[in-house]
Amino acid sequence: MNLKSISNALTSRAGRQILKVQKHSPALLFGAGVVGIVGTVVLASRATLKLEKTLVETEMKKARVQAATLPEYTDDDRKRDLTVLYVKNVIKVGKLYAPAVALGTISIAALTGSHVILNRRNVALTAAYAAIEKGFREYRERVVGAYGADKDREFRYGVVKQQIVEETENGPVTKTVKRVDMSVKPSIYARFFDESSSSWSKEPSYNQLFINCQQNYANDKLRAQGHVFLNEVYDMLGIPRSKEGQIVGWVLNGEGDNYVDFGVFKGKDAFMGQQFVNGEERSVLLDFNVDGVVFDKI
Repeated sequence: MNLKSISNALTSRAGRQILKVQKHSPALLFGAGVVGIVGTVVLASRATLKLEKTLVETEMKKARVQAATLPEYTDDDRKRDLTVLYVKNVIKVGKLYAPAVALGTISIAALTGSHVILNRRNVALTAAYAAIEKGFREYRERVVGAYGADKDREFRYGVVKQQIVEETENGPVTKTVKRVDMSVKPSIYARFFDESSSSWSKEPSYNQLFINCQQNYANDKLRAQGHVFLNEVYDMLGIPRSKEGQIVGWVLNGEGDNYVDFGVFKGKDAFMGQQFVNGEERSVLLDFNVDGVVFDKI
């Protein structure tokens, strides 16, 4: 290995370590700030213990100056000496608390730096998400324009054709049906309402009524409080929460649809969930028309 290769390897390793430090800098700064605040309290307490001695010495000197009665010692001399004594006392007290003040200032700067870095990263992530969301919607619009809404659903949900055999009066009949491929995650927000949900029932009509009622409730909540997070809707349906669900959702009078849609119903009472049922009438795929990051829409 030549010197250039060694130099490149060292530079690369150093660069990676610097990148790791930058990645964890908010946590490091926050930890340093907390430790610094604790240290500030300790130093300030120690300085306070020494303060009494300093003040006593100052008072003793002040008493001597005020008690001086020499003929050549005038009132102007007394005022000048008292002023010098007060200035020296301020300087001594300042020196006592200087370490605590310095450490406290550095600690506050560390905590502020941690907050600033996290805030900048959140802004950048929100902007990146908005750009991806916009690009995805524009892509779907082009697919719909070129191939139609049916093809768009097939591409999005990973619909596959399967052969099934149905028993009829004339005997078994083989049919080709379209079903959602369970091995493909349809979207980051879509969820199957099935046995994994705590609100699921073996009775199909109950599930249909329950989903419809929860969708209406979500819309009522949106109109009442002006926003709804996706995790709140997951809770309504007995579906486990997600990380993205705590920041994305719906905002009333924003840039979105201004209503919550589970992607199941069409019209007032018509149940369209059969399009997403994977061969089981009691389970249905729900896909939510979230507006995006809630905090970015207000």
